[in-house]
Amino acid sequence: MRDMNTVIGSHDVLLVTLDTLRYDVAAELAAAGETPTLVRHLPGGRWERRHTPGSFTYAAHTAMLAGFLPTPAEPGPHPRLFAGAFPGSETTAPGTWTFDAADVPSGLAAAGYHTACIGGVGFFNERTPLGSALPALFAESHWEPEFGVTAPDALPNQIGRAAEVVARLPAERRLFMLVNVASLHQPNWFYLDGASSAAGDTRASHAAALRHVDAHIGRLFALMRRPCLVIVCSDHGTAYGEDGHTGHRIGHEVVWTVPYGEFVLS
Repeated sequence: MRDMNTVIGSHDVLLVTLDTLRYDVAAELAAAGETPTLVRHLPGGRWERRHTPGSFTYAAHTAMLAGFLPTPAEPGPHPRLFAGAFPGSETTAPGTWTFDAADVPSGLAAAGYHTACIGGVGFFNERTPLGSALPALFAESHWEPEFGVTAPDALPNQIGRAAEVVARLPAERRLFMLVNVASLHQPNWFYLDGASSAAGDTRASHAAALRHVDAHIGRLFALMRRPCLVIVCSDHGTAYGEDGHTGHRIGHEVVWTVPYGEFVLS
């Protein structure tokens, strides 16, 4: 396990949630060489198979931002990178960075970090009380329709905003930034050549969306200051007809199993 007590305070931290990305699709594209940017950064060039703490965006992000990142999909216990201080935790280890707060952004803010959120899906849109709950955990948050699920250029637009956040940060101030990438979420048919809204989203258009993400995400990694710990993962998967299911917020294997990777940009 990485010793987070040597990371916090010396590294920026970037959490990229590839919203709705399925593990099986991510693993297949990585093995086929179709996501070269992500593969180049992932340890061993492979995604780690993990289980999400929630079957839809709000539940999963609420848990992750409290320190409960996706759990390795094999018997544990599995020590956590971040953990709120509370007695009896079986997943807090010597390498865990503990904080005296209810969530990771608040804990890192108390440790001197600037916290920023670049939202994607509707739970980050700040248009309603529910859409404001997750962004409110951060010192600054950003969302606009051009970052959302219906915008084909959502990720490039988000990266442009992330670059502005990084550019105006004082050199001595550490940064924790969440980028919630909406591109994988339905609708994603427009990333697949020849697809149409009438035909709808498919596993193939989901894969096409991941290829699109891979084509752009290198720019996000490049703009981050060094050293930077990067955690890139899905918050949950989604079904495209498996066992009659469509969508998520259900207890199906394709929803609960997610890809995970962490690495340091140095």
